[in-house]
Amino acid sequence: MKPSKVTHLTAKAQSPVLPTRRDIRFDLPAEHIADWNKGSVHLSQFMNTLSIFFPVGERFFIDAVRQYRDQITDPELQKAVTAFIGQEAMHGREHEEYNALLFARVPEAAQVERFVFALLENVKKLPPRMRLSATIALEHFTAIMADGLLGDERLLDGAEPHFARLWRWHALEETEHKAVAFDVWDTVMGRGTAAYLERSAGMVLATVIFWSIMIPAYLAVIRREGKLTDLKGWRYFFQQSFTKVPFFPGLLRPYLDYFRRDFHPWDHDNRHFLEQIDGTLGELRAAA
Repeated sequence: MKPSKVTHLTAKAQSPVLPTRRDIRFDLPAEHIADWNKGSVHLSQFMNTLSIFFPVGERFFIDAVRQYRDQITDPELQKAVTAFIGQEAMHGREHEEYNALLFARVPEAAQVERFVFALLENVKKLPPRMRLSATIALEHFTAIMADGLLGDERLLDGAEPHFARLWRWHALEETEHKAVAFDVWDTVMGRGTAAYLERSAGMVLATVIFWSIMIPAYLAVIRREGKLTDLKGWRYFFQQSFTKVPFFPGLLRPYLDYFRRDFHPWDHDNRHFLEQIDGTLGELRAAA
């Protein structure tokens, strides 16, 4: 029997931002793929390794949300879902071009993408609600990393401009649609104990699986660059990620907020960052 349509949204799930699909292209210089962020191979390749996950991951997110599209009757959420799908499609396209530069330099990175693709194909065999649980967990993880990047200019200070614009654009749009998949979950699953436990378990599993792939992949890329024993490079990476620029420590509290029973992504209201969108678009037009 086809599930009945759900029309309610809890007061908590009323998102204040409606995403917008933007068709934007970037002209990334291949010669800087390994050192675009402050000339540091360790910093640049960490973010490059993150990029490996985006095209296949965003297609997975689109499919997970689309499964429930016909159960949404709230017109604003319908519009948000359409924009979410459009934004994620654009992100996937641009990161495919980005990743092609990485794969040409580090063939092992392409093997990681194939592994992630195969893993997600198996995850697609799970019930739709489990796939949506994984999606809202990873969307939250992406959103808090985007917030960290937008909140500290030092993370991209001195970066090659084309790469910096891509990451800033991606972070802004991830912020803009950070609650869409969650609002779909809230609408179709509700706020009961079972829904809470399922979304919490989804975050635990997503975190363990993501980092168990990300860390070895990053080390494989660094090994290929001949920088695995470069202590000076590692020291700079940790200074720019943990100490002088505390990006990763700053993720802990918003990450743990996800496990509050009454959590909603816009509890952390950082919509002021979205005022940067016009400026970023202006930079792209000027560079075209």
